[in-house]
Amino acid sequence: MPPIRTYHELTDADRSGLPEQIGAQRRRVAERLAGVGRVIAVMSGKGGVGKSYVTAHLAQALARSGRAVGVLDADLNGPTIPRLLGIDHAPLSTSPSGIEPARGADGVKCISMAMLLEDGAPLAFKGPSAESFVWRGAMEASALRELLSDVTWGALDTLLLDLPPGMQRYVELCDILGAPPAVLTVTIPTAESGDAVRRAMRAAVDRGSRLLGIIENMTGQGFEGTAGDDLAREFTVPVLARIPWHPAPGVWDGLGGRV
Repeated sequence: MPPIRTYHELTDADRSGLPEQIGAQRRRVAERLAGVGRVIAVMSGKGGVGKSYVTAHLAQALARSGRAVGVLDADLNGPTIPRLLGIDHAPLSTSPSGIEPARGADGVKCISMAMLLEDGAPLAFKGPSAESFVWRGAMEASALRELLSDVTWGALDTLLLDLPPGMQRYVELCDILGAPPAVLTVTIPTAESGDAVRRAMRAAVDRGSRLLGIIENMTGQGFEGTAGDDLAREFTVPVLARIPWHPAPGVWDGLGGRV
């Protein structure tokens, strides 16, 4: 079997200019985010812990405290942020400088794949079905770059990125941003959740992300365990909030003051 050439070993005839294209897009992302004070990835590495629910309510709490806030729904296959922020499916508006984010509850700016798909439609990319396992991941990474580079966020104090389960989107995000974002971690109390979240937090630390703290969601009913405290002790970060099944509004305002 002949050795596989890396991209930089290809001849001019084989090269597509891909590094130049990606470099240009990264520069556009940097320009778009120049007015953003903080970029925070909300993640857990596990599904079903309420990341989107926490992200949306945290964004509203930050906005109520007087801060300019945006949310990018990076869960391309299961986007829920618009519904949580009370945003309908009205078409996104555009300006000469790019796509204008929608505004949800408390004035939170938002962009999501849900705004670009018909109700109930799956995320689908055109391409050879026999090779979908190869190109789908690349297309999703490209879609994330487009959402970051084409949206006119303007001046924001905080941009929250709601990540899907797993770590692939976080890795892509680090590459697109050029530096690892700060990470806010969501877990539920169970030991099983703690195991999955621990792996995600370790991966984020290894990549160089700053861990802001842990939010333990769905406490006090049904789920038993001490995952929040265990993870906080292991990674030397605070438990910023414990969110019960039916939280009072003050829970979110208190969280907004600690993030």
